[in-house]
Amino acid sequence: MKASYLTQEGMRAFIRQALQEDVADGDHSSLAAIPETAQNQAKLLVKDRGVLAGVELAWKIFHEVDPTLRLEVFLQDGAQISPGDVVFTVHGKARSILTAERLVLNCMQRMSGIATYTQSLVKLIEGTGARLLDTRKTTPNFRMMEKWAVLIGGGTNHRFGLYDMIMLKDNHVDYAGGIRQAIEATHRYLEKLGKPLRIEVETRNLAEVREALETGGIDRIMLDNFAVDTLREAVALIGGRYETEASGGITEQTIRAVAETGVNFISVGALTHSNRSLDLSLKAFKD
Repeated sequence: MKASYLTQEGMRAFIRQALQEDVADGDHSSLAAIPETAQNQAKLLVKDRGVLAGVELAWKIFHEVDPTLRLEVFLQDGAQISPGDVVFTVHGKARSILTAERLVLNCMQRMSGIATYTQSLVKLIEGTGARLLDTRKTTPNFRMMEKWAVLIGGGTNHRFGLYDMIMLKDNHVDYAGGIRQAIEATHRYLEKLGKPLRIEVETRNLAEVREALETGGIDRIMLDNFAVDTLREAVALIGGRYETEASGGITEQTIRAVAETGVNFISVGALTHSNRSLDLSLKAFKD
């Protein structure tokens, strides 16, 4: 489940930056109204249906705010949740619970929404052999958590950023003067730097697919905005020589037909840019 980008240092840096944005010089509402020594507890209450994500991150947020806070976890990341479920309880200083509350909810609601939508699309392509990919269409400074949520929902991460894979998209191809020129320039660049990065090239029609095949030296061909019949023809043309990825405007209504063309991967930007957050709340309670 864990990916290389999920480092302790990266998560701590995100949490600290997010807390600085929200708390700055103090949670003055809690400082004003709640006694310093007050101890209390709260429960993470589910008000929606879907896939739970962000529990592990929530623990890290609470611990960053106050290492003395204690969590009792009942449901883990990836669990199916329904209204009324209690994910965890948190116990300790009342001020600390209130300071961490909004960051915990913002992260968990967003991540659970992504995991839920991801799982729904994964189920639609079950049995086809195609794998669902996310994209770089993510929220700035929150990509780590959004891609983590895709994993929790059963999807597969594409490249994390611009640095860990070569993707020659339409603008790269046009600026370079064509697919052959873009691929050949990429090989010269990687050889000069000694970087063994994988290469993917985007194609917009069958002529570009043929040019990519004739040039070679790549790992994956993206088939962007192809009609299903043309997509099937492109997959047959490639014939397993390279991985194939369908992309562009793929919806819940079309994803099954796309998967049945035989493509290896289907990338869907909507996983991280167009889904609904799940409704969760943190409620104080008494024993």
